[in-house]
Amino acid sequence: QVQLVESGGGLVQAGGSLRLSCVASGIIFSINKMSWYRQAPGKQRELVATITTGGATNYADSVKGRFTISRDNAKNTVYLQMSSLQPEDTAVYYCKVYYRDFWGQGTQVTVAS
Repeated sequence: QVQLVESGGGLVQAGGSLRLSCVASGIIFSINKMSWYRQAPGKQRELVATITTGGATNYADSVKGRFTISRDNAKNTVYLQMSSLQPEDTAVYYCKVYYRDFWGQGTQVTVAS
């Protein structure tokens, strides 16, 4: 079956950085567009970033210039490099196969002010 396993979350001070990883199994990773979503307490889940099979990326306006999505097809892994983190970035971050309803379990990111 399809599995997406996120890691790399944690507690960081405002202005700090974190790199999230998501390892996929059970799918042909290289042919799938991948994405990161996040859900803050009391808010709807929102799309943060996407990356196509060819490496084209797209970002939510709230994270442009601060977050970078990338992928390593040899490792079946998609990454989210987050810099200049702010308290409003606090959320559970989820990896998703963009066109399929496959989600990871999420990883908590908490940014302290």
